[in-house]
Amino acid sequence: MILVTGSSGFIGMYAAERLLQEGKEVVGIDNHNDYYDINLKKARQQRLASYENFHFHEIDLADTSAMEKVFSEHKIKVVINLGAQAGVRYSLDRPDKYIQSNIVGFSNILEMCRHHQVEHLIYASSSSVYGANKKMPFSPEDGVNHPVSLYAATKKSNELLAHTYSHLYNLPTTGLRFFTVYGPLGRPDMAYFKFANKIVNGEPIQVYNNGDMMRDFTYIDDIVEGIVRLIPAAPSGDPEWDAEDPDPSTSYAPYRVHNIGNNQPVSLMAFIETLEKHLGMEARKEYLPMQPGDVQATYANIDSLQKAVGFKPVTSLDEGIGKFVDWYKNYYPEYFSVDAAPKNKSNH
Repeated sequence: MILVTGSSGFIGMYAAERLLQEGKEVVGIDNHNDYYDINLKKARQQRLASYENFHFHEIDLADTSAMEKVFSEHKIKVVINLGAQAGVRYSLDRPDKYIQSNIVGFSNILEMCRHHQVEHLIYASSSSVYGANKKMPFSPEDGVNHPVSLYAATKKSNELLAHTYSHLYNLPTTGLRFFTVYGPLGRPDMAYFKFANKIVNGEPIQVYNNGDMMRDFTYIDDIVEGIVRLIPAAPSGDPEWDAEDPDPSTSYAPYRVHNIGNNQPVSLMAFIETLEKHLGMEARKEYLPMQPGDVQATYANIDSLQKAVGFKPVTSLDEGIGKFVDWYKNYYPEYFSVDAAPKNKSNH
């Protein structure tokens, strides 16, 4: 039995669905909070509910007794922890949400894994942990001690807590630092989704750092492929780990951290142009300075993941954005009907 937390979230839904399609028994947990449009979460939940081998519990990770009940009821062998309070900018306004979900909730996950003899915990970290680092590409072998947002700090704390449990209780843990995941049924707080909403409504899009941004945009199917390949590849500890020259991405304990990204950073302006092409509309752009908590560029070194499970992304930006826009047009037909012609139609 595999537990997927955040199963009504973007990555969680796709990961759970892939496992269900492979015939696995999957338990899903989500608290359906209102951080963004609850209807999107319900749409994802309904999609998973069509599978007979899916078992859902609407609970919060920070609810210890409810979590204990789920672990006792189901014989959980693998946990894929994708439930968390997401978003960098929101963490500036509501740090309490991040402490409760990303630290208290994650500590509950670790305790459940410890007491129920879970064979492998795979958990979501984030590329945001690289914070003030400038060396590119970002490598999990680099130190990440200078986060620039509370969200990043909570994700770094997850890695530290995971190592402690790997050391103390021999719990195999694998952390995944995601790099700007996008795709159909995605998160509306992400730039690509917000851009699409504003473009079809004829509103200006906010382009931060005057457009001088690079992101390692990673299509959802590639992310899920990496996760699924890792399930049977639980770390066992590196006997050659050097305590005098410690590699923070690995350990003598059964602990590992990997980047999972596209390994091909794209400029924000090129990304916008690709979105414009597929929408058939031109964006009005409002250029703004860098926002607190943001970083200028992300670029993933994925060598360790390739070595561990042969992971290599295959989806181009053009293909991925095309699939997102196809879904977007189907989900929001009112923007594209003949009677409701988009306000900002161009001749692309």
